[in-house]
Amino acid sequence: MEFTVAMSNQKTKKPIGRRSFLRSTAAAGAGLVLSPMALGQTGGKKADDINMALLGAGAQGQVLMSACLKMGKNSGIRFKAVCDIWTAYNQKRVSGLLRKYRHEHNTYVDYQEMLDKEKDLDAVLIATPDFWHADHAVACLKAGLHVYCEKEMSDTLAGARKIMQAAKETDKLLQIGHQRRSNPRYIHCYEKLIKQAKLLGRITTINGQWNRSKTACKDLLWPKKAPIDQDILEKYGFKSMEQFRNWRWYKGLGGGPIVDLGSHQIDIYSWFLGANPKSIMASGGIDYWKEHEWYDNVMAIYEYETKQGTIRAFYQTITTNSSQGYFETFMGDEGTLVISEASGRGSVYRELSAPEWDKWVKLKYLSESAKKEEKSESAAVLDVRETVPVAKYDLPVRMDKPYHQPHLENFFDAIRGKAKLNCPAKIGYETAVTVLKVNEAVEAARKLDFKPEEFA
Repeated sequence: MEFTVAMSNQKTKKPIGRRSFLRSTAAAGAGLVLSPMALGQTGGKKADDINMALLGAGAQGQVLMSACLKMGKNSGIRFKAVCDIWTAYNQKRVSGLLRKYRHEHNTYVDYQEMLDKEKDLDAVLIATPDFWHADHAVACLKAGLHVYCEKEMSDTLAGARKIMQAAKETDKLLQIGHQRRSNPRYIHCYEKLIKQAKLLGRITTINGQWNRSKTACKDLLWPKKAPIDQDILEKYGFKSMEQFRNWRWYKGLGGGPIVDLGSHQIDIYSWFLGANPKSIMASGGIDYWKEHEWYDNVMAIYEYETKQGTIRAFYQTITTNSSQGYFETFMGDEGTLVISEASGRGSVYRELSAPEWDKWVKLKYLSESAKKEEKSESAAVLDVRETVPVAKYDLPVRMDKPYHQPHLENFFDAIRGKAKLNCPAKIGYETAVTVLKVNEAVEAARKLDFKPEEFA
């Protein structure tokens, strides 16, 4: 398909292909808002349609695909290829759903074959196991595709650096799947509460956790009538179906729960503080799931050095109990923010010594909590160690889309030249440095320092 783009100060029109258009807008913009006229259409087809491939059709790939489908039939997203080595289950399931939504596409087992044969792709969603990310992302970038790569960027920093280099050399867009970076509630907290209003005052402490129940952490099984052939498993780096289904627990394939779960939240620590950590110490072990290779229980403490002073940040992930789920807490000398991606959880608490927040309620940075703190009728005198309850406020911003949808929309808008990526290669790499060092600190059983050049 060809279409025309009006050239400023010229009366002529220059025909270019749709894919060339997407390439030029992404390369030239990734931050420039194009006018509606620049996104013209010819023959009833939009110039900014994006032809997609899904590389990795397992649970996470299906989550990403579903989020894309939720954007509606007029989103301009067209799945043209699906690649997965489990043809009898993952590939079959995803392919059937896409055809139901009229996404005509081809299916592949080998990603190189897909890249060789599919010449009209614009972008790819990579949701394969972490140890494949470097090979897959580099190959797709060099094939001329924009890449959305699930976190962790890679299971090794060497792999992450290869991806960074390929993105730089090819000038293609690379979005890493830390989806909270595009969540409107997190963006509101960062831009309005922390940067502009500085409601928390000087942040001194951060706590975070992701507690998962024993049931949710049991090994994944598979239909016994639909295994992957052993030669295919071995070709793609797996010793068995157990490894294939539970790769996150195996060294050399994934990084365990601290990488799989903790990466999302630890990324927020650095984002909200505007700094990378200076040190890490951690404790963990294979305490419960004895058949696994990675630690099932990890507790870590980071130190950050900011212009305001030192900040200590605690994080834990456990796999035997789901108490209080997952959330992040940012504590300052004037207030506390408790935020979670889950179920719209989010509150802000004002310290009694802080200035009144009425101004911020009027500006809709906050909303007054529907549940007022009840005054105690007890005549008992507070112990000197007790603290009077602080005032509670709610976040006025809702998140009504699937968790990953805004991050995908940001990726697609960047391809069309209408937005900047919220989690480009540099951010994804810095988070990988921060998170992968936790496992290293557990093994070392001592405090480890980060060198500034590690984040370069």
